[in-house]
Amino acid sequence: MNLQALTERLHRIRDTNDWKRFHSPKNLAMAASVEMAELVEIFQWLSESESRSLPPEQLAHAGQEIGDVVLYLLLLCSELGLDMNTVVSAKLADSERRFAR
Repeated sequence: MNLQALTERLHRIRDTNDWKRFHSPKNLAMAASVEMAELVEIFQWLSESESRSLPPEQLAHAGQEIGDVVLYLLLLCSELGLDMNTVVSAKLADSERRFAR
């Protein structure tokens, strides 16, 4: 996945629709949170085993919500001047240092 290319595509959509004025870091963080809540709602009240074997329609819906979250986070990184690859790699390295045995 080329995150730079995805971000450029997002910027084209944003700019075509004059949405940049809405894309403050605060608004993008809130939007990502709302989309995450929509993902959580898919799993609400499911058992552990049910959550691991979603029916095709629900699995597709989960994929759409995951996509929404990731795209908002890409836009947030862009607005903050952060590189997604860098921040994710740094966090993973920190987790490996702290938790890998």
